[in-house]
Amino acid sequence: MFNPSRDQVRSFFIETWRKYQAKEVLTPMETIAADIITQHPEYHAVVEDPDAIDRDFAPESGQINPFLHLSLHLAIEEQLSIDQPPGVRAAFEAACARRGDRHDAMHDALECLGEMLFNAQRNGTPPDGVAYVSALRKRGGLAV
Repeated sequence: MFNPSRDQVRSFFIETWRKYQAKEVLTPMETIAADIITQHPEYHAVVEDPDAIDRDFAPESGQINPFLHLSLHLAIEEQLSIDQPPGVRAAFEAACARRGDRHDAMHDALECLGEMLFNAQRNGTPPDGVAYVSALRKRGGLAV
């Protein structure tokens, strides 16, 4: 899935969670997604609800979009597996060491990734991988 629709992404997480709970065989990507969902019990009710595909999670009402959050987790796991953008793995490992907790470091990376994507969208520019890694390096206590 290189450019999935919103519904496809949501269906992926809902179906992955259903398969995980039914103890069905998961693809490698589904295995990673199921692990991420397991780490977020606050989202279990959402991914157990097929009607959540159509639900809006408006930031102005203070809601976090659980599907976006899970998707960013998945994106970072993929980035770490191939060290793309270059240096993201070392920056993340430094953040892990500094935080002492992989999940907390993952949320640091989520903040950095989200900020970089927001800036790219706001400025109408391509995502800046260098800025993203630099922000994560800073969070990890590394020289920028």
